[in-house]
Amino acid sequence: MNRTARAFWLNSPGEGEIREFTLPAPAEDEVLVRALWSGVSRGTETLVFRGGVPASQHAAMRAPFQEGEFPAPVKYGYLSVGEVEEGPAELVGRTVFCLYPHQTRYVVPAAAVTVVPDSVPAERAILAGTVETAVNALWDAAPLVGDRIAVVGGGMVGCSVAALLARFPGVRVQLVDADPARAKTAEALGVDFALPADALGECDLVVHASATEQGLTRALELLTAEGTVLELSWYGDRQVSLPLGEAFHSRRLVIRSSQVGTVSPARRANRTYADRLALALELLADPSLDALITGESVFEELPGVMPKLAAGEIPALCHRIRYDKSA
Repeated sequence: MNRTARAFWLNSPGEGEIREFTLPAPAEDEVLVRALWSGVSRGTETLVFRGGVPASQHAAMRAPFQEGEFPAPVKYGYLSVGEVEEGPAELVGRTVFCLYPHQTRYVVPAAAVTVVPDSVPAERAILAGTVETAVNALWDAAPLVGDRIAVVGGGMVGCSVAALLARFPGVRVQLVDADPARAKTAEALGVDFALPADALGECDLVVHASATEQGLTRALELLTAEGTVLELSWYGDRQVSLPLGEAFHSRRLVIRSSQVGTVSPARRANRTYADRLALALELLADPSLDALITGESVFEELPGVMPKLAAGEIPALCHRIRYDKSA
């Protein structure tokens, strides 16, 4: 059995390379996975690539199978889909999702992989980690039938939230983004689209995921009295200013944070991390979510692709990485 592996490492902020090494044989309770696809989460991973994780957040930002430390050298990533080559009989040959960095083969505990349902193509299953974030956000937000909702920020997370909200009965959902090209994505997901200046107001709930000060300010402006902004953005080491004077207090507005690192308090008593991820994979049976995958490269190209993603030269929601079957 081939146990040679290659992995993408960030050597220093802005510079990555592919390293080769030999994997250990899997133990009785482990699996050897051959990667088929992985995804670059453009917001978080390009922040890591630029070296923008603040020192105070180094521990909180660790990926489950990260090696090295921030800012670098570090092996980082968490959207991997592969085929089990060795391990328990019930898993061998199955397609699985794992929160693993960009690597051709890897050995992990069997409990760390989740079987991809037959209804979900392997190349779409890389979105599981992001849809899981959206599931957790909606557990936090608890939208109600008939709510007026805006999602500000049409990136990977914002679009995932909008896609799930499109299934709620009677809600008015609008995806708001400064890039008019996101209108096509919104259409594919089955939701309305607006530029920030044209967005509908009087919202009961605004989910903010633009990671910009302007986006969060606009999210507050779109709320009805006593409405809530659910903040999903990660700002890294940037400071954010907000207009919390004016009518913020008199209108009793709420800003609430949400983060996928813990299961929402609304479901923590009866849902595990594994339950949440399994649900995310089930939801990926919807082919409209293919709209979130906006580019593809082969694994060997990652050292050149990551700087372009970080600089915005490659416009992307989720950029998919393809692995050679003979690797």
